[in-house]
Amino acid sequence: MVVGLGNPGPEFEGTRHNLGAQVAVRYAGRHGERLRPEKGTRSEVARLRLGARLVAVAVPHTYMNESGMAVAALVRRYGISDLHRLVVVHDELDLPRGRVKVKVGGGTAGNNGLKSVHAHLHDPGYVRVRIGIGKPPGRQSGADYVLHRPGRAEREVLEVAVETAVDAVEAIVDSGPDAAMARFNAEISS
Repeated sequence: MVVGLGNPGPEFEGTRHNLGAQVAVRYAGRHGERLRPEKGTRSEVARLRLGARLVAVAVPHTYMNESGMAVAALVRRYGISDLHRLVVVHDELDLPRGRVKVKVGGGTAGNNGLKSVHAHLHDPGYVRVRIGIGKPPGRQSGADYVLHRPGRAEREVLEVAVETAVDAVEAIVDSGPDAAMARFNAEISS
């Protein structure tokens, strides 16, 4: 299962905090599917048939800080007992803008969506695709920064990062998180 975190509604489309949701939509689209509301999950879901595997791709309808309610409902609905089979895609202030990394388990780095997922699953052992958005400039708060749309130059960098994150999700689904970490976490040399 792949879950892209974000906030619902048109006022949040294109914001830094919705990068995870963009990745989920793009990943489903890459396989010719689109997300639709699914009763009882608080989410929009697409079901992908990839060879012998069924992959559910979801974007919660909850706000970021309540993401755990939707993720827990999805995990129950789809019988995900091994959290290594759950991939959560999200923005990350602690990574440089445009950097994509894969991680299994760990802390929340202050991300309220991850805090909610941790609180509802009671286990941080799921896989994450982290999309770097960098630190806010000057004295701007992290909350203001993630909820605003980036300027054109930054949008171009983040667009490349979204495509890279879709590739990372693809690699996790195809080859597992270890192979994806080896591929996407290597430092890029100049």
